[in-house]
Amino acid sequence: MRLLVVEDEDAIAGPLVEGLQREGFAVERAATGEAALAAEAPDLVLLDLRLPDLDGLEVCRRLRERSRVPIIVVSARGEEVDRVVGLELGADDYVVKPFGLRELIARIKAVLRRAEPAPASGATRVADLEVDTRARRATLNGTDVALTPKEFDLLLAFVRRPGVVLSRVALLRDVWGHSADVLTRTVDIHVAELRRKLESDPSTPKHILTVWKAGYRLHR
Repeated sequence: MRLLVVEDEDAIAGPLVEGLQREGFAVERAATGEAALAAEAPDLVLLDLRLPDLDGLEVCRRLRERSRVPIIVVSARGEEVDRVVGLELGADDYVVKPFGLRELIARIKAVLRRAEPAPASGATRVADLEVDTRARRATLNGTDVALTPKEFDLLLAFVRRPGVVLSRVALLRDVWGHSADVLTRTVDIHVAELRRKLESDPSTPKHILTVWKAGYRLHR
């Protein structure tokens, strides 16, 4: 398992790389955003936001545009707006400095588990919507729907439980791996974008319905 640690401070990167290597990971370090973007594709990226050349959020955005590689932001910027923006740009998790190595490793393993291909075979159909878990492909009336990795995971959560009301906290836990009732606004943002892509034609029925004070459900 190859990890890419994107961190410019030697005092932080050194112990972190050593600790991860002791846990059995193969680790490469990049001290700049450009070096991170030029590195060989890893299995997971640990990304600091304060880099000497590029903002880490820009690095996150560029990585996500070209790859589904899991990304964990590791930053001292712990404000909610920073977390929300990081998750919106495609990060799979967000860890605030300082952190414990055991916690970080647990989060790495959790993100890698969620990134594993779904074991289900074939495609699942709900009305005019079809989701292929193996190909990570969604079609609407036979036409491909261009979804980001996180949007696909969100859609999959609904498709697996059609008609069931899913709270924002439950979606945050299932899709992003968070157990606390924080950052639920990022769920609303992703649901809105997913709706936009599924309901571009105003004449078509709604797919994801809002249940007041409860959450969302997929219309069957």
